Amino acid sequence: MRMNTPFSATDRVFIVDDDLSMREALTSLLRSTGLRVQAFASAAEFLAHLAQPAPATPDGPACLVLDVRMPGMSGLELQRELSERGARLPIVFITGHGDIPMTVRAMRAGAVEFLPKPFRDQELLEAIGLSLAQARTAQQEENALRGVRARFDTLTPREREVLALMVQGLRNKLTADRLGISEVTVKVHRHNVMEKMQAKSLPELVGMCERLGMRAGA
Repeated sequence: MRMNTPFSATDRVFIVDDDLSMREALTSLLRSTGLRVQAFASAAEFLAHLAQPAPATPDGPACLVLDVRMPGMSGLELQRELSERGARLPIVFITGHGDIPMTVRAMRAGAVEFLPKPFRDQELLEAIGLSLAQARTAQQEENALRGVRARFDTLTPREREVLALMVQGLRNKLTADRLGISEVTVKVHRHNVMEKMQAKSLPELVGMCERLGMRAGA
């Protein structure tokens, strides 16, 4: 029977645990909620999976349920490796041998939750729900940034120069003097910039540029 959860059909959960019985139990539980689940017996196996080519169509939000103590690379070591690779994957740690220093290390490194075994199913589902919500927000932000970059790429070199001065707060006359063009031409470029960037106001445009790493007032 399908459990009543907020999960969507695109949500994914990766499980990394060297205990076969635990992997099977977690996989069964999570699939009963409608989640897509992939389980791995080691950190190395999971990293090999991540190294495979990405699908042509982007997948939905995902999180990782990770055992702390495993042969070879531990869960904490895998967390550090993922961070170094820039993999933004929320992690729910599970362990039968947790201690306070270990928990602190995991949480400081960005873990969403640290659950000592045995834990209640609902505790795990709630932690996964929070992790997927974080992943969904991060994915939305990444998609939005990708859109801003795509619109920025449509600007001509001169429009980018005008944009940079707009972000710095220069008015038309100063922009014209700086670039050696007429104020009328500056106005045309400013109009084109606003239209191509799909910005409804200058503050909105400045916000877009800040997301691209262009500093206002520089």
